[in-house]
Amino acid sequence: MIGFVKTLISLVGTAALAALAINAWMVGATRGAVYDTTQRVPVADVALVLGTSPYTHTGRPNLLFENRINAAAQLFHAGKVRYLLVSGANPSRAYNEPQKMYQALRKLGVPDAAITLDFAGFRTLDSVVRARAVFGLSHTTLITQRYHEYRALFLAERTGLSAAGYTWPDEDRRQPLRTETREYLARVKAVLDVFVLDTPPRFLGPARPIDTRAPAVLDYYGSAWRGQVKRLPAAASIPFS
Repeated sequence: MIGFVKTLISLVGTAALAALAINAWMVGATRGAVYDTTQRVPVADVALVLGTSPYTHTGRPNLLFENRINAAAQLFHAGKVRYLLVSGANPSRAYNEPQKMYQALRKLGVPDAAITLDFAGFRTLDSVVRARAVFGLSHTTLITQRYHEYRALFLAERTGLSAAGYTWPDEDRRQPLRTETREYLARVKAVLDVFVLDTPPRFLGPARPIDTRAPAVLDYYGSAWRGQVKRLPAAASIPFS
């Protein structure tokens, strides 16, 4: 019995050290690609806004949601991005992250034509993979919280998507212990997903590349060419109430 306990303690200790090493490696490898000022963040055609609920589990407004939306609108109005791809979960009519993000962005003056909705961003891996495979992005700016940026940037790099990260400049870098703990474990899961499990997104579907050509280029090709390459049809222009 004593031998079993010692073995168990040894295994738990080894796992804890491995998790600590993974977290340190991931943060260290991606920290330099995270920005919190519009002056320094690189220009990109499309920013990928990662989804979260507008409300906390207690029913209060979610500051994480508000800061992501503020950061996305800020980048758009500063001319650092021309389009926003909002990606999140959509499990029911009562819970629809992309729809809520769309509504919030419209209130901040982002035009409908600049927003594309991805309703299958069930988790960060899904959003990042779909941004490249479905929406045709080769480079993007990831918009989320700093603590989340490290994992998102790691997944982007490992799945072939070049990316920088942008966070709301006035955001408090300290997060509740529950949030930090979940992210600590999620980073370990991300490494397993990429290197061990080769986890695919829950749903991929057909390619729907975002058309980032300038209007002048579209006019040059004429009306016959228009519409052959489309953004997400219908969903991106639904007038949500």
